[in-house]
Amino acid sequence: MKISEIMANRVVAARPNATCTSLAQKMLSGFVSGLPVTDDEGHVIGVVTEFDILKVLRKGKEGLSAVAEEIMTKDPICLDADQSVSEAIELMAEHHIIRIPVVRNGKLVGIVSRTDILSAYVKEEFQVFESEHFEG
Repeated sequence: MKISEIMANRVVAARPNATCTSLAQKMLSGFVSGLPVTDDEGHVIGVVTEFDILKVLRKGKEGLSAVAEEIMTKDPICLDADQSVSEAIELMAEHHIIRIPVVRNGKLVGIVSRTDILSAYVKEEFQVFESEHFEG
């Protein structure tokens, strides 16, 4: 199974100059705990997580004026859309990653999370479980 078959195509991304306030708002409105950071051409140059924002909040509310490029993890692990799901599993397990940006020709096209992978593997079984336990 390829990453492109299970990834989320609608990705909330951030710009390098986005403030922590803006990043937090995007995360909260998109129900995500991290965002890829892209340059003008759509290349992934970093990733910002809730944890990164919490670290700057140790300085107090003024920490929210920090921008993405100051707090992001630079050169993050990315997957090509044509790579296999098993490769994503290996990377997530090895590096303790929750989500990985997905690129095609170097540009952001999606994101794949542990939840996407779990859903893909147990989808049929879950549908049977739901029909047996919650319908009727």
